Amino acid sequence: MKQNKFKFIDLFAGIGGFHLAMHSLGGECVFASEIDKFARQTYIHNFQAISPKIFESELFNDDIRHLVADEIPDHDVLCAGFPCQPFSQAGYKRGFDDLHSSERGNLFFNIADILQTKKPKAYFLENVRGLVNHDRGKTFKLIREILEQDLGYSFYYQIVKASDYGLPQLRPRTFMVGFRDESFLRGFNFPPKQPLKFTMSDVWKGNCSREIGFTLRVGGRGSNINDRRNWDSYLVDGQVKKLTYIEARKMQGFPDSFEFPVSPTQAIKQLGNSVAVSAVKAVGRNFIAYMNSLEGNDVMTKNTKNKGEWSELLTFIRILFEQKILLCDRELQPTGNYFNVSKVTGKNINLAFILNDKNNIEILNKDTAEKEQLDICQLIDDRVINNLINKIKAGKSTFAIPEFQVIQNALGLTVTKGGTSSQKADIVLDINNNIVSKENEGFGIKSYLGSKPTLLNASGNTNFIFEIENLDKSKVDEINSINTRTKLKDRIKAIENYGGSFKYIASEKKTMEYNLKMVDSLMPEIIGTMLLTFYRHRISLIADIVDYIHENTKLIDKVNYEDKSLLINKVKKLLVDILLGFFAGSTWDGSYEANGTIIIKKSGEQVAFHIIDLESLKSYLFANIKLDTPSTTRHRYGKVIIESNNKLYFKLNLQLRF
Repeated sequence: MKQNKFKFIDLFAGIGGFHLAMHSLGGECVFASEIDKFARQTYIHNFQAISPKIFESELFNDDIRHLVADEIPDHDVLCAGFPCQPFSQAGYKRGFDDLHSSERGNLFFNIADILQTKKPKAYFLENVRGLVNHDRGKTFKLIREILEQDLGYSFYYQIVKASDYGLPQLRPRTFMVGFRDESFLRGFNFPPKQPLKFTMSDVWKGNCSREIGFTLRVGGRGSNINDRRNWDSYLVDGQVKKLTYIEARKMQGFPDSFEFPVSPTQAIKQLGNSVAVSAVKAVGRNFIAYMNSLEGNDVMTKNTKNKGEWSELLTFIRILFEQKILLCDRELQPTGNYFNVSKVTGKNINLAFILNDKNNIEILNKDTAEKEQLDICQLIDDRVINNLINKIKAGKSTFAIPEFQVIQNALGLTVTKGGTSSQKADIVLDINNNIVSKENEGFGIKSYLGSKPTLLNASGNTNFIFEIENLDKSKVDEINSINTRTKLKDRIKAIENYGGSFKYIASEKKTMEYNLKMVDSLMPEIIGTMLLTFYRHRISLIADIVDYIHENTKLIDKVNYEDKSLLINKVKKLLVDILLGFFAGSTWDGSYEANGTIIIKKSGEQVAFHIIDLESLKSYLFANIKLDTPSTTRHRYGKVIIESNNKLYFKLNLQLRF
């Protein structure tokens, strides 16, 4: 138990089947989420003594859609039996298009957001068998692509029956597991099948006509024992008996001590929605052992990087060689001013490079205070830098550059960034010129050597909610089925043609709303108007959107757009605050982590902005930032949603790109 100790989170937790299994394998639950109020009652009743911290510290979330991933505790394993109804033969099989009852079909993407932000070692997911073939396999293919290609995890799956691992119930389910940075060492195996621990006769404590029972459903009306849809009637000792939660509990592998502080109807519904505990535990045992075997494996060290990561390393070594950074104007042209650089380091690396001159660099180990001398000219010159620039330009996806590896090894440099996406300062410098002298000044890095860099990445944190008023609900499916090349524009147009109108509500995540109000109290409403302008009229450049709003909008949602210069200044401040200050997914205190940005131009030339010339930076951003259209499926927006309050909503996503 001590040897296997790990931390896990329990999403779409239901009554805690994953919790029971993982706890029995030595796991500590540090966070859980479940929306159903009756299932929450059962979960709290049974796990308050086992995992008190998640209830004492408000770590039992009631709606994953409102969750900010950054606020989830660090964990090793993400467990989730995400909603199966959208993919189930027994449901409507809407899949990702299920926008009824809390967007059930889209909730997988909340899992992806958490994996992307928290980067746990592994995930363990469960869903119905029908997921594999849903929409002719397209749904499953997309899930796999996101986990493997977008998030960098491996992917293994198997159709598992509860009866494969000792329980007398069919219950075929798709189990999916994967591991971060597994590289080519792909060796996970699902455990071999196990004999039944007991039969339905043991469950009924009498002679049952079936050795293995039917798959539990979520309750509702039962059927005659001879009906092909029967799931809850059994012939026991020659008599027909109806299944109760007592028998269902045993069929799912829950102990007799597991209690239900709800009605019997709710209890059997909850069990029908749960995972088969013994099956999760059997697979989990192999899963945890394999995850632990990857610890400290040299194969997990990344020698490949994408263009952005290689660009950060390029900037690092280039500054060591040139020992200065050129300042630029709004057109990215050097102004003739520059900063001398006397020290180079990073937020989370243990080395500092003290630049005396090119032939005498001191490498200081910040942990041990040991120093080494380095002649940088023995490693780097203009020819080497140009060669590295060309290698980055020619690379695709993630790739290796052996020449970089040689330089990294010589410097003893293993990390050029803090190891987290929640960091504005990619490099930290001591700088000086005839105007300013600063120590430990943070700079971000933006590179044009690959695709144009983003200022604000799309995620669930960058969705904004609008209520649709005066729209006939019978039109929802028709509008959502529009799938033209300009589908977002056409759906908005269809909503308005049918008499609907958009009313800005808020950012989907409270953290983003808070951060925008830190910029300006009216900024959320300004963003709402900008998004509608972009998606409705396909005007993408920030400066052009502001022009359109000023010319066509007088007074909307308490925001006065008549003073164009005031609106421009608000938007410019927003762009700088995003660049240097806040992330969408974490609460911002109003301060800047970085005070400048280094830009690698497409030509390979390197220039920089600093807040000593804030107006040039503001003008550059205002003239060069545009709104972009990320994946509607991946980021869960762009369709009419019917919520449980019977109101209609529509989400639009904000992504900003240079």
